[in-house]
Amino acid sequence: MMVLRCSERAPYRCNSGGPMSRTRRQPLHASVFDGSGRALQFPALLIVGLDFGDADPLAAVEALFARAGVADPEELRARCAPPAEACLCREIRTLPVPRFVAAGDAELLRQVLLLGLCTPHFYDPRRPVLLTRASLGRRLELYVERGFYA
Repeated sequence: MMVLRCSERAPYRCNSGGPMSRTRRQPLHASVFDGSGRALQFPALLIVGLDFGDADPLAAVEALFARAGVADPEELRARCAPPAEACLCREIRTLPVPRFVAAGDAELLRQVLLLGLCTPHFYDPRRPVLLTRASLGRRLELYVERGFYA
């Protein structure tokens, strides 16, 4: 277990990947997090989410699909052209997102597709489009992870 000491917070304990005989103390010189609010240091790509109000997200999306002539969520890939690279996600419940009843169909379909391709922590354009109440209810910031290696 490696103990990392930061000037602003209590020590963090990290798994060093080896037996306890290989423990060491090492100061951090760089981090993907800054000291003010733990915001990611990756370039922000976009904000994803929809405000359904009191409506059931699945029923609202089903009505949207009927109105837009979408038979299968996978059809949205061709219509909306999602970002091609994987991204890290950060869920923030207070993010301002479009209201479902006020947004246009094109924007709604794009947001639904992106939400279906995200988990709370990762956007993967290769995964199947999964639409659940949980996925549709997320409010996420997507960050490009280029140039980071851990």
